[in-house]
Amino acid sequence: MKEKIELILKITLAILLIFGGVQHFIEPDNYIAFVPSFLPFTSVIIYVSGLLEILFGIALFFKKYANIGAWGILILMLLFLPIHIWDVFSDTPAIGSHKAALIRLSIQFLLIFIALKVKNNTKNSPKLN
Repeated sequence: MKEKIELILKITLAILLIFGGVQHFIEPDNYIAFVPSFLPFTSVIIYVSGLLEILFGIALFFKKYANIGAWGILILMLLFLPIHIWDVFSDTPAIGSHKAALIRLSIQFLLIFIALKVKNNTKNSPKLN
């Protein structure tokens, strides 16, 4: 039963990341507000982060690369965390209300937790040297 739950978490995380990454290419304007204004090359950041989400999500489907995918997702989610925290305390959240920003932050913590669980369950997978 535990293996089934772990597999469901892994597949769910992969699908969410792939879907989210694809959205960076379909609706890049939706992500502009999340890129801090002091960072240059906003569009490049949006497309590269979307590409990484897609690649790491796909990697979870392959035993040989699952550990790399899980690590990549965990690192991305941790990099995005300050943006979501900032959004909660911002006078004008990036998208929607403060309540929506709080929900996004909660989802971010959930994704970090799931990525950590998946990473820990794939730690014995072969790694690239």
